Amino acid sequence: MSIRVAGIDELPLLQDIERAAGQSFHDVGMAAIAADEPLPLDVLAGYQRAGRAWVKADPGNRPVAYLIADVIDGNLHLEQVSVHPASAHRGMGRSLIEHAAAYAKDEGIPALTLITFTRVPWNAPYYERCGFWYLDDAELTPGLRALRRKEAAHGLDRWPRACMRRDL
Repeated sequence: MSIRVAGIDELPLLQDIERAAGQSFHDVGMAAIAADEPLPLDVLAGYQRAGRAWVKADPGNRPVAYLIADVIDGNLHLEQVSVHPASAHRGMGRSLIEHAAAYAKDEGIPALTLITFTRVPWNAPYYERCGFWYLDDAELTPGLRALRRKEAAHGLDRWPRACMRRDL
């Protein structure tokens, strides 16, 4: 399975992947997260135009997982990593993360960052296994602080969340 930049016509598929992946949040008592709508097409198109909307495609070249990233405070920030449940547990998320890390290294970017739920097995514990560690409040950059405020305004702080980093 290959990793490539998403085609503009594939962005609705990324939304479908996100909706399907989000359903697993029902199992951990986070129905509001499961019901949350994916990013709008115009926002996804911005990531696609920037070349930072990567998909993992199946043998038929149809996306089954994706990762979108921003550059925040000089680091590559993983905004979203989603794998369709039918393709889960096959290393697709990790391969997308490694692809993002290689992109960042090629661009001279020193680290990956992300914000995630701490008590969801496929979130913070997974990212720890991928080499990320928790940042304490003193280590947060201005951009990460701004993202945390935006998330809190959106209601995501109803569940424990943390910023994480992986140096490259």
